[in-house]
Amino acid sequence: MNLDPVSIILMSTLMTVAMCVVMFAAQRSFPRNVEGLREWGIGMAGLVLASGLFGLRGIVIPEVLLPLANSMFLWGVGLMMVGTQRFYGVRPSWHLFHGAWLLGLLVMLCWLYLWPDFAMRVAMFSFLMLALNLTQFIVIVRHGERHATTWFFGLLMLVQALAMLHRGVNALLGGAGSDMMHGGPHYNLYLALLAFMTLLLPVGFITVATRRLQTLLEQRSNRDPLTAVLNRRGFADFHARHSARQPLAVMSIDLDFFKAINDRHGHAMGDRVLVDVAGVIRGVLRDSDAVARFGGEEFVVLLPESQQARAELLAQRIQAALRQPRPDASLPHYTLSIGIACQAAEDESLDSMLQRSDRALYRAKQLGRNRVEVATPALLSPQAPQHICLN
Repeated sequence: MNLDPVSIILMSTLMTVAMCVVMFAAQRSFPRNVEGLREWGIGMAGLVLASGLFGLRGIVIPEVLLPLANSMFLWGVGLMMVGTQRFYGVRPSWHLFHGAWLLGLLVMLCWLYLWPDFAMRVAMFSFLMLALNLTQFIVIVRHGERHATTWFFGLLMLVQALAMLHRGVNALLGGAGSDMMHGGPHYNLYLALLAFMTLLLPVGFITVATRRLQTLLEQRSNRDPLTAVLNRRGFADFHARHSARQPLAVMSIDLDFFKAINDRHGHAMGDRVLVDVAGVIRGVLRDSDAVARFGGEEFVVLLPESQQARAELLAQRIQAALRQPRPDASLPHYTLSIGIACQAAEDESLDSMLQRSDRALYRAKQLGRNRVEVATPALLSPQAPQHICLN
């Protein structure tokens, strides 16, 4: 099967243009904390320019611009590497980025004009590409989410790296009299792979970016925007996933005299206090526990596989943490009242447990606040107030 090199390169260029547009559109619509899209878009624009120079060389563009085309290609791939690193929160390898495209330019100039050697040009260009692709693969493996989208993106990057390794080694072994523009035993495969990877690599990156966007949207729908703990919906989802891990315990936690804090110090300070409360609670919990803000100054904690003794111990630790000097000395002093309810039966619903912990919390308020109360059978009386807070 013979492939026209110019046609393959032009087709690859058109696909790159299309994906470049997709990347910039995504960059404008995705949240700012999904990083790397801008660098991928600009890098792909560099590939478009490089591919145009490759496709037109010897026809309209003089051969003297070949080093510039190779250097521009490395510049584009290097910027895509920076985009991948920024996406995964890794410090960009700017030294590798600049070193790759500058060294590529130097290599092409030296082995094109000083010591003409096509095989060395191919080998050095391929190994520089290998370094850029392999760096991205390592970042994906180390920092990527354990998810099918990450595996897909990582596999594409590995295939690209192996293709560059094969081409570089083949050139050093004498098989790259194989100019991909003038034929050779491997140029068909290389051109086809180059065309497919031009499309698939940005698709892979868009896939992991979309997965990140989905995760962010789920977090926003399940978390309180102020304190970053779960909201009611997120708390219900957490309970549904962990309800089988019995016994369960629930803590209802309420700030004492929160209205007075807002009136005296302002609502901005009140928000800072709520953030501090969430941090104190999370600081004593296991990763398997969950804390949610149900609105206002009310927090609820779900403790899977916990008996009353552990729930009381955690409540005491929360109270003890508040007695310690606060990291933010400007925060006003505040206290918490806590009500605890432990699962009375295997089939007891979450609503029932929350009602009992609320009643225990109400009792803690009545008895002077800044204390912990545990739900008892006496608190199950239907005359007991439900979900009432004395502040």
